Amino acid sequence: MQLIQKQRISLSLFFFLSGFNFSSWASRIPTIKQALDLNEAELGTILLTMPVSSLIGVPLSGWLVSRFETRIPLAVGFLLNSLALSLIGLAPSPGMLAVVLFLFSLSMRIFNISVNTQAITLQKQFDRKINGAFHGLWSTGGIVGVGFTTLLISLGVPMVPHLISVSVVSLLATVFTFGYLLKNDQSPSGNKLSFKKPDPYIMYLGLLVFFAAVCEGGMFDWSGIYFQEVVKEEVFTVGYLTFMTFMALSRFVSDKIIDRIGMATTYMLSGVFIFTGISLAILFPTFWPAMIGFSLVGFGTASVIPMTYTLAGASKTYSPGIAISLIATFGIVGMLIGPPMIGYLAHAFNLKISFIAFALAGLMLIPITRLFFKMQRSEADPFKVEAKEMA
Repeated sequence: MQLIQKQRISLSLFFFLSGFNFSSWASRIPTIKQALDLNEAELGTILLTMPVSSLIGVPLSGWLVSRFETRIPLAVGFLLNSLALSLIGLAPSPGMLAVVLFLFSLSMRIFNISVNTQAITLQKQFDRKINGAFHGLWSTGGIVGVGFTTLLISLGVPMVPHLISVSVVSLLATVFTFGYLLKNDQSPSGNKLSFKKPDPYIMYLGLLVFFAAVCEGGMFDWSGIYFQEVVKEEVFTVGYLTFMTFMALSRFVSDKIIDRIGMATTYMLSGVFIFTGISLAILFPTFWPAMIGFSLVGFGTASVIPMTYTLAGASKTYSPGIAISLIATFGIVGMLIGPPMIGYLAHAFNLKISFIAFALAGLMLIPITRLFFKMQRSEADPFKVEAKEMA
């Protein structure tokens, strides 16, 4: 087997396990909520720890991927993330849970920036798009993780042995696959941030990720609770599982869809799917309408982040690692606002009404997409820009 194929398989495994680990935690949120006797506002406050620590991890991640081979922070970040996962189930109080989630999210951010930088670098060695498939494997890992959690819940397996077993598998996988990751991939240029003037290219891409993250992060944290408290479904993980399944399906075909209809149309269709899916779940909060709605939201959110990270790799100002870390900042802010906002809105009104925020965030993808690609067309046609200036 060629080295490039071994590298792709190794990266694929890390994407898969990352999704598996994250969904293992997210699927247990209703269990943690009940175990620690938290209301929606208290849970929202604790969840706020994750995007805050993730935001702190962005400049650290950017420095690490520009200073070292990206496989170093990738492996260290994933090992710490796996360790933190096992500690989540052992947290005896809300305060300790917040501390563990801080470490969990910080290490996850370091890993994410590193693994996505490796993916963008590896994709340049292929003559076709493969980034969507990587993110599809992340979602597939999430699906398997939710399915595994659902099985354990139905069998009455406690949370602690569940999360510890997942951590052990992740630690072993890191040891065995580390040697096949990309080496000597530091970028020789574009590793310094400029604060003189915001780069509009990064700004628009960041806003797209921001609104997608509001939806995606909120669905990760609240879809299970929505099915438990609004849809009144006893097996509450089914909502999260549906969302993740259709997200994965969309990501595996997204590369071909983008080649056929283009990125601009794909972004706008994503916004339409999110708005339609959330509206359906809100207006008809019963099992099948909610299932269909969550499926549409999965389709809608799926391709935004892999598309945007691919575009980040084409930045003329920054190296791929720095560009991804900058855009990831917007995503973190989206996750900073999304899940806690839903908790506070649900506490003030109700959970069903609070989901309107996701529908509005999905709609925002449409005007931002139009602005970004209008700017791209203008930059590609300097005579057009000159004519506008003369007018």
